[in-house]
Amino acid sequence: MNKIETIARKLFGDNPPCRCGGGHQICLGCAVCRAGMPDMIFDPAQGIASIIDATLLKADATQEEVNALCDLANDYKCASVCVNSHFSHPLQLRLSSSVKSCTVINFPLGAGYMYAVVAEAMAVINTGIEELDMVQNLSAVKNGQPNLSYDLIRSVAELCRANKVLLKVILETCYLSEEEIITCCLYAKKAGAEFVKTSTGFGSAGASVENVRLMRETVGPKLGVKASGGIRTREQALQMIAAGANRIGASAVKALV
Repeated sequence: MNKIETIARKLFGDNPPCRCGGGHQICLGCAVCRAGMPDMIFDPAQGIASIIDATLLKADATQEEVNALCDLANDYKCASVCVNSHFSHPLQLRLSSSVKSCTVINFPLGAGYMYAVVAEAMAVINTGIEELDMVQNLSAVKNGQPNLSYDLIRSVAELCRANKVLLKVILETCYLSEEEIITCCLYAKKAGAEFVKTSTGFGSAGASVENVRLMRETVGPKLGVKASGGIRTREQALQMIAAGANRIGASAVKALV
């Protein structure tokens, strides 16, 4: 029995075999069964730009910088532009219809009170945002209570599904052990998120090939894997893609494409 399956059985019991792939092998009883859905794997024919979340999350970002990033994303036809929620509404006015609007919540520490984070999610969803990157309850995970992080993800995922918003769960892998990464990936999949994501870019380290590979092996082909944090070159992006990423978060868009 592989390590991922062992952890899955420890968390969820001896369930029947899964039909969606993933190293967990057993059915997780997910909020959304993805067995019949298309694989979320990078298609080289679409080009790297198509999977880039063009990102600007620094504290001193200006409207002019957000506008410039939107124009760049429009030109290259990126997947989305991800900014702090202060810019959510102007972001949507600036983007072309093919580029999604994205913001972050419980960011960057992953230490917010559950009901405050759910309220934050509802507030940004009400602005019309199309994608949401949420830091999991990292404090709960590091205190040995990953089930509380699952409760948060499930609550926000329900809101996102009801409003047709795509949810990416940021694990912040630099602070997690291998077992914690596997556990958090399993909980995010079970809760109904569309993506698991490596990093905020504000932690002690960003994405690594090893962690991206582990995340993809854990969740299988039906869930998205986003690599973010410290990806500044095309070579780094290609390494992440080869490891299983089908979305890249980066501010250095031109360097990647």
